[in-house]
Amino acid sequence: MASASLLKVSPVIEKSEWVKGQSLRQPSTSIVRCPRVAPSGLTIRASSYSDELVKTAKTIATPGRGILAMDESNATCGKRLASIGLENTEANRQAYRTLLVSAPGLGNYVSGAILFEETLYQSTVDGKKIVDVLTEQNIVPGIKTDKGLVPLAGSNDESWCQGLDGLASRSAAYYQQGARFCKWRTVVSIPNGPSALAVKEAAWGLARYAAISQDNGLVPIVEPEILLDGEHGIDRTFEVAQQVWAEVFFYLAQNNVLFEGILLKPSMVTPGAECKERATPEKVAEYTLNLLKRRIPPAVPGIMASIMNFNLLFEISLNYVLIY
Repeated sequence: MASASLLKVSPVIEKSEWVKGQSLRQPSTSIVRCPRVAPSGLTIRASSYSDELVKTAKTIATPGRGILAMDESNATCGKRLASIGLENTEANRQAYRTLLVSAPGLGNYVSGAILFEETLYQSTVDGKKIVDVLTEQNIVPGIKTDKGLVPLAGSNDESWCQGLDGLASRSAAYYQQGARFCKWRTVVSIPNGPSALAVKEAAWGLARYAAISQDNGLVPIVEPEILLDGEHGIDRTFEVAQQVWAEVFFYLAQNNVLFEGILLKPSMVTPGAECKERATPEKVAEYTLNLLKRRIPPAVPGIMASIMNFNLLFEISLNYVLIY
């Protein structure tokens, strides 16, 4: 597996960049006097799990290893089984997942594994808990916690990610079962705007998910995916990505999310899939790296990248590949 050094960035962001078209400046004629606040009131809180969250995030962000995404739903798993003539039964899904987690030397290359809910509570065909098989290989078990995308009312045919209802109790149960990190995927569509409503909903939803997850001991992977659909060029993708990530970190901070206890999964900055002007891997790497430098605080311990062209891994100098 390819590996690269940890990306270190020191972004400098103007306040006016946080929300496009809106000024964050205070009126020059006003003087606000604030009461004296104890130092503890100014710290970012992550409940009693702060130290564990930081340790978990660093473990997953170990150089040379990446995340195995094995969170296929039962329906998707059924398609894989059907391709080799097998029925979509729990026993066959169990055998398939046992094959994945028992691969020789898996822990040398994988630092975390995202599981489907059924898998988190499942055992191997030999009767051993799958989470125990993973932890014995120094692989951190994770869980997908969102409930999928649904239409966003009042938008331009855009979507939002549901699942905040009941997330705290689900996250607590997942932690008790052995999960230590989680994934939540929301999307932003460029051809459909993106509207200010959709961007804010994506950013706020990610921030609430991250805060609730940390409060229950899970390291959240923050993933606002910029969809590839459209005829737009790479500059338009870059513009939208800057806006989205600015709002994401603005609301993460508002929700007292511990930056040292999160992981990021940004999209590559590319032209739209239907754009006639294609970009070279070097150009994609340059734009993506510039985005990360401008938007990602240096406190974040790891950036998880889904990269189809492994040559980009070297160019972008990220430290992991998300394995699909």
